[in-house]
Amino acid sequence: MNTTNIAIFISGKGSNALNLITYFKNTEQFKICLIFATKENPELERSCAVNNIEFHFSVKNGIELEKDQVQLCTSKSISWVVLAGYLKQIPPSFIALFPNRIINIHPSLLPKFGGKGMYGINVHRAVLAEKESKSGITIHYVTEEFDKGEIIAQYNLDIEEDETLETLETKIHALELHYFPMVLEEVFKKK
Repeated sequence: MNTTNIAIFISGKGSNALNLITYFKNTEQFKICLIFATKENPELERSCAVNNIEFHFSVKNGIELEKDQVQLCTSKSISWVVLAGYLKQIPPSFIALFPNRIINIHPSLLPKFGGKGMYGINVHRAVLAEKESKSGITIHYVTEEFDKGEIIAQYNLDIEEDETLETLETKIHALELHYFPMVLEEVFKKK
């Protein structure tokens, strides 16, 4: 059985990446072999060391960042790139190396509340300001435009009348942790 090598790019706390490491840890078919972070993350770095996953931290931007990403993904024979709270735009030349093989998770029901600057608490604030009755998560392919790629899956929840930023963020994060690994596994198996 061939192993599918996976890279995860993050910019945040890394809780989705930690969850994915745990989920895929004991599978022979799928192996997370690279975590690429744009923010220091000692907890995630320790988890990578324990699980024999390369952890790479970089503060570079633009072409220098892309060169690092291409070199690392090539050296690890990466088949899939997963964006788990990654806030930088993926350059077209990198997308061309992984056509329909870069997947992002977004904390709203796209196309609503997507695009540049719409991430994390910014999304939840906008959802509550618009008095939406539902919110959720979208798992989608990455294209050159922020949050415009083909939707793979969406999961929603009801917004309560007394919903706060904190409660909505907690509920959305629970959806991410529950559904993201399963959806990724299904997509990886199909391709």
